[in-house]
Amino acid sequence: MSQFLQFLFAGLTVGATYALAALGYTLVYSASGMINFAQGEFIMLGAMTASALVAAGVPLLLALALAIAFTTLVGVTMAKFAVEPAKTTSMTSLIIITLGAGQVIRGAVQISLGKGNHALPGLSDERPLHILGAALVPQAIWIMGLALVIVLVLFWYFNATMHGKALVATSHNRLAAQLVGINTMGILTFSFALSAALGAIGGVLLAPITFTSYDAGTMLGLKGFVAAALGGLGSALGAVIGGLVLGIIEAMTAAYVSSAYKDAVAFILIILLFVVAPHGLFGAKSSHRV
Repeated sequence: MSQFLQFLFAGLTVGATYALAALGYTLVYSASGMINFAQGEFIMLGAMTASALVAAGVPLLLALALAIAFTTLVGVTMAKFAVEPAKTTSMTSLIIITLGAGQVIRGAVQISLGKGNHALPGLSDERPLHILGAALVPQAIWIMGLALVIVLVLFWYFNATMHGKALVATSHNRLAAQLVGINTMGILTFSFALSAALGAIGGVLLAPITFTSYDAGTMLGLKGFVAAALGGLGSALGAVIGGLVLGIIEAMTAAYVSSAYKDAVAFILIILLFVVAPHGLFGAKSSHRV
């Protein structure tokens, strides 16, 4: 029982990070219908920037805030200068642009901060808590707790604010949203900013447990996409559930099958998903986006 709980805690911890990445994919998809494959680089950029700032002597909390703000600015810049000018091109071209932007971010980090692994201190004491024989590090509690708070705040934002309702309206029918005066390009820029911030938050929370490097975002971004697709692209609830499910399945595969197959689980899931449930667990059967 204690061993099962240990791997369950591990799955929930990494699953919460996948959920934040999946929410980033969902926000951009809802606003534009496109997939932002630079999401993984947002995760990496937040963690690497925070690590560099801490190494330079900046206090931890200030370093985290600056790293998240910087990554958010990069997301806005990407939307303004890479995506918006190409808004009249095909969706395939827009996806390729996000892939290219991700490569630029990764290359810039590699040149400026190097190829080595970088560490980041945890938010609190590193002594583990023991629950029914399983050890739970405080940083894992921070990850799961802050992820829950972010999900609740986003739920409130989408349902109780005019700007959030404008984003929801844009996700349902972009043309109709434009006709009633919603600035859909502003919504697109905001979605990139918010997805970049979510990625950075996930990165700085996970880095104290797993370390980070210039290429750490590649696999995290792909798994975030799998989580978003598993839950149903466009569904915030689905993104959260998809991330947690993927994290738990990965952890149990490593525990009871082999750690060598842990990373393959995400890709096996996405193949099965496209065959069995191409719209995901909570995805719409058809899109009303124009």
